Amino acid sequence: MADYSKLLDDETRAFIAQTDSYYPPDAVDLPVAGQREVYDRMCRAFFSGYPDGITAETTAVAAEGRDIPVRIYRNAQANGAAVVIYYHGGGFILGGLESHDDVCAELCERTGFELISVDYRLAPEHQHPAAYDDAMAAFDWVSEHYSAPIILCGDSAGGNLAAAVAHATRGNPRAPIGQMLIYPGLGGDRTTGSYIEHADAPMLTTRDIDFYGDIRAGGRDVADDPTAAPLADTDFTGLPATVTITAECDPLSSNGEAYRDRILAAGGKAVWREEKGLVHGYLRGRGSVTRARQSFDRIVVSLKALAAGELPDFD
Repeated sequence: MADYSKLLDDETRAFIAQTDSYYPPDAVDLPVAGQREVYDRMCRAFFSGYPDGITAETTAVAAEGRDIPVRIYRNAQANGAAVVIYYHGGGFILGGLESHDDVCAELCERTGFELISVDYRLAPEHQHPAAYDDAMAAFDWVSEHYSAPIILCGDSAGGNLAAAVAHATRGNPRAPIGQMLIYPGLGGDRTTGSYIEHADAPMLTTRDIDFYGDIRAGGRDVADDPTAAPLADTDFTGLPATVTITAECDPLSSNGEAYRDRILAAGGKAVWREEKGLVHGYLRGRGSVTRARQSFDRIVVSLKALAAGELPDFD
């Protein structure tokens, strides 16, 4: 098992302690309503505001009798090279337009790309495939309303949704040109790698993963469903250029390596980077943790590279 006294630096430990003060490790034992309350409180505590020149409009996408809220971020110094669809994290039961509001605003400011954040339906009220269906509906809406090339982006559960959409839209005339996955859960092999080494990592444990997955699926086994677990797909051809960035101290980290390897084996373009000494959810630490800030810089560089039809060079 990992020795976090050696892997984590002081800044990261302080970030974990601050996070735990709002959203404690045993929050998973609370009722879902209670989890959402403390999660939202944590998100508000870390909110860093909008950069200058960024505006946001909240609207809704109509899809089969329901409305999917979306927030459109625009940059006064717009760069129309791409449009980004962002799917937020939160284990499929937490989060929304507010939880990742400042992250999306900053990505818009630093890339110049218009960005659409998707408030997909959450479990347990809406079990799989509700979130996936909303993710697809948002993609369809963007493909109809924007002419710029599309890049999919998401963190954690949102990375799962981005990848699932990428798999489903192969052959679509507006298929995305790239996907940027940030510590995603993709349905990897639970018997090896980071799932074992970091089973009890700070910020996310395998127990947490089991809890979220069970609620999302309503107790069903969806491990072989690529719309729920993209690594379960049997075909990795035709996927867009893919960048996956994971945290070393995270049971999900090996997902990034496995996903990259399968895309490369199928003749595609993919790169994976494991951020040393970082933990799941580190995006919120980009203002106080040097390693997190440097990783956020790499995410921005990666989005720009994907828009240019390239992969970033992490060497």
